[in-house]
Amino acid sequence: MKKLDGRKISPEAMEEIRIRAVQRVQAGESPEIVIKTLGFARACIYNWLARYRAGGWQALKTGSRSGRPKKLTGSQIRWIYRTIRDKNPMQLKFSFALWTRSMIAMLIKRQFGVKLSSTSVGRLLKQLGFSCQKPLYRAYQRDSELVRQWKENVFPEIQKRAKKEKATIYFHDESGIRSDFHSGTTWVLKGQTPVVESTGARFGLNMMAVITPRRSLHFSDIQIVPILLQLDVYKFLAPLV
Repeated sequence: MKKLDGRKISPEAMEEIRIRAVQRVQAGESPEIVIKTLGFARACIYNWLARYRAGGWQALKTGSRSGRPKKLTGSQIRWIYRTIRDKNPMQLKFSFALWTRSMIAMLIKRQFGVKLSSTSVGRLLKQLGFSCQKPLYRAYQRDSELVRQWKENVFPEIQKRAKKEKATIYFHDESGIRSDFHSGTTWVLKGQTPVVESTGARFGLNMMAVITPRRSLHFSDIQIVPILLQLDVYKFLAPLV
């Protein structure tokens, strides 16, 4: 598709386009989707973001170049956006799996030799449509089809057996301190809560809790596991959810 030429558009219209484009990015839309829908070259949106960062809304007006000198160019902002969006910090030789402002500041200094404060980094991320969120943790072995089958086929049989034997149904889970746990929040695009995939290859101090449908709750240490095995109840446990 042929790209639009801003020189053929009136100055007033271009001002409005630039301002609305930056507003859409700040609201959480992808810069590249925004600029594609407008029909301009991809580099335009990052240059507009760089202008806004240097001089605010005034800098987006036609002919206006007021504001402090740009610390980051449009191409550098584009690299930062794609890196935070697509990369896990550990892929870039950080020891922590969640993006923090200080880590991003270190990354920018390492990549471009530009020093930014944590406050400045936070402002940049918000301008790019990122927000600070707490990720969801989910086992990568999760199988949605197995979960559905368990709910529809296995659990009804458990309910029938419990009723027949006048037994209590318990739902159990483990909790504790893990060696691979990453506590805190991370910077991601608005409306896109991240999921941290984990593996069972970990060590730590565990405990177990069981709860009934009527909210009766019991705790124990992990020694309850051999008892469950002896009672042959593990075959009734739900798949990873």
